[in-house]
Amino acid sequence: MSQVTTVTRRISLSPDVDLLLLLGRNDEHIRTLESELDVRIVARGHEVMLKGDERQVKTAERTIVQLADLVRSGTPVRQPDVRAALRMLADGEDADLKHVFSDAISVPSRKKWIAPKTPGQKRYVDAIRTHDMVFAIGPAGTGKSFLAVAMAVNALMKREAARIVLTRPAVEAGERLGFLPGDLYEKVHPYLRPLYDALHDMLDSDKVASLVEKGAIEIAPLAYMRGRTLNDAFIILDEAQNSTTEQMKMFLTRLGFNSKMVITGDITQVDLPASRGSGLIEVRDVLKDVQGVRFVYFSDQDVVRHHLVSAIIRAYEVHGARDREDATPVRDS
Repeated sequence: MSQVTTVTRRISLSPDVDLLLLLGRNDEHIRTLESELDVRIVARGHEVMLKGDERQVKTAERTIVQLADLVRSGTPVRQPDVRAALRMLADGEDADLKHVFSDAISVPSRKKWIAPKTPGQKRYVDAIRTHDMVFAIGPAGTGKSFLAVAMAVNALMKREAARIVLTRPAVEAGERLGFLPGDLYEKVHPYLRPLYDALHDMLDSDKVASLVEKGAIEIAPLAYMRGRTLNDAFIILDEAQNSTTEQMKMFLTRLGFNSKMVITGDITQVDLPASRGSGLIEVRDVLKDVQGVRFVYFSDQDVVRHHLVSAIIRAYEVHGARDREDATPVRDS
């Protein structure tokens, strides 16, 4: 059993660091660090004292120093950012918060600041900037759809794209949308709600309605993409794990000139009937060697929702692995 070495460290912060932004309201950021790392932290003005296990104190020191550097550069630090910073710095000695957190995506929102919160999200944003077709595969809460919509809004505002096209497979309704009451918007709205939520996070409601009315933002089920060629557009296919092989091929071949496509999905959450294969699962093999196409994979380490979401995802993964082991037949020797 390894012996715990208790140490005390003092950090002298630069006088121009805004302590409210760094330490959080009522020192909530400090309380988070204490809870996660089991260290004692006392801040008196710009002097911070840390006491605890040597390794944990070192992680707390690196976190506070790098967060202070972020605050000085004008990057806002919120409670989820502190947890994300801890995960990054605990995973690697070379982790650089500024490299990830300062990569702002400009959108005309109340937040005015959308940026990656994990190295995986940073790779994703960079991939969208440099590739015309990007696949984002991973669990819920990793920012796949939200960051894609942010990049699409940014491209629209900078006139790098003439329109945004958002689409999802309407699996629950099958191909029977025509039997549902109401117009197209009313029929597909429940299935596309997450994309609307992301849009409304970045644009005022009146602005969204105006852009939809002008055709600058188009939201439609995947089945309505057939037979089209989408030029000068930023196109997002969400929940792509619920597209069939035929639908995926149909969608990908809609890509037109001066357009980008981002395809997101979670291959552990396929809602298709067992007899129909997921187009997202198959496309990984079909396009893995095609130049200009990029696959970005996320894990529970990239989850930026409530910290329990990461724990839940890991618990399900462990449970699934255990079930697979139990189901493995034992051969007679």
